[in-house]
Amino acid sequence: MKLVLDFFKELQQNNNKPWFDAHKQQYKEMLAVHNDFSQRLIDGIASFDKSVAGLQVKDCTYRIYRDLRFSHDKTPYKQHIGTYVCPHGKKSGFSGYYVHIEPNVSYFICAGLWCPEPRIVKSVREEIMLNGKNFDKAIRSAKGFSLSWADSLKKIPAGFDADDEFSEYYKLKSFLIEKPIDESYILDSNFVDKVVADLRRTYEFNSLLNKAVEYAMEMY
Repeated sequence: MKLVLDFFKELQQNNNKPWFDAHKQQYKEMLAVHNDFSQRLIDGIASFDKSVAGLQVKDCTYRIYRDLRFSHDKTPYKQHIGTYVCPHGKKSGFSGYYVHIEPNVSYFICAGLWCPEPRIVKSVREEIMLNGKNFDKAIRSAKGFSLSWADSLKKIPAGFDADDEFSEYYKLKSFLIEKPIDESYILDSNFVDKVVADLRRTYEFNSLLNKAVEYAMEMY
């Protein structure tokens, strides 16, 4: 994975088309390494979560080119790379497993739903209302991960009871558990195995969320 880290460190200092074009071969070599990692990650996750079996790299990875149409930042390339493994692929709306590599900024692995549709948020909150103990247990059983409260509401949303035992979870708008990692973790020769072992502990959390996602897709 050193090729991946090195490429993005250089790109951060040279985020422009002339540099990128001149380093196209380096990009292709980096991408081949990351694609190999991603396929091995998919296969590893499928060993404990059968709902992602059969996915390919293209189902779980993203283009490096940024959409500049509505952005003030006109740098043409993303300065990070990630793999998102979830049922039916990255655009399905289902909860999944994500690995994020952004040198000098952020390295982490996580599981869950980021900015889901309102109907899915409502369904997850209803699942917490009915099975809050299971939701809380799934978070606590994911050792090494912590729940993200980024962009959460300040108050309990309408339609949900502030006196419920796990009412604080109603404030969430995204449902993510995260584990920060570092370069030594990424450069370890057993990187894929380590990620799979860590994400295995999030299976219960993802399964609970996907139960709510399926219900929302059927009902709303």
